[in-house]
Amino acid sequence: MARYTRMFVASLMIVLLGQTVCTVGPAWSMGERPPVTGMAAADFTLTDLQGKPQSLSQYRGKIVLLNFWATWCKPCTTEMPAMQACYDKLRDKGFVVLAVNELEDVQKVAEHVKAYGHTFPVLMDKDNRVANMYGVYGLPVSVLIDEQGVVQEYIKGGLLTEPKILEMVERVKTTAHMKTASIR
Repeated sequence: MARYTRMFVASLMIVLLGQTVCTVGPAWSMGERPPVTGMAAADFTLTDLQGKPQSLSQYRGKIVLLNFWATWCKPCTTEMPAMQACYDKLRDKGFVVLAVNELEDVQKVAEHVKAYGHTFPVLMDKDNRVANMYGVYGLPVSVLIDEQGVVQEYIKGGLLTEPKILEMVERVKTTAHMKTASIR
């Protein structure tokens, strides 16, 4: 009889846990599968710090470093100066950084961006919808997207440095150039 009681209690706990997880809602879900290199990057629209909507598709034709971050995340804030340096060097050559902040207050994020002098677009993912679309469940995560909107790199965790970003961008440009040359 004790065996059946334990099984009943375990089953009940599983049901209750399942209900609790389901009622938390999409903002706290684990997200979808991370994008795979070679697949099209999912389009999205988020507002920037000025409240203006921006979508990934408006940057088609540019190499995009999509970075998911938060002000409280030390590795995130540590890699941001490298992203800024690369943005400064390459923005006139078709490169953009889109920093997607997760779940934080606009004012707090704006103060952080101003204090550190970041000039790349910062987008607010207030309900974690875009992070979930990109399979983000830890920070930082960066996704390098080529000019055609195709994922070329998915970097989870690891600190981005200026040389690493420059090398990734150069590899994407070289690959695109080789594809163009082979078509002719």
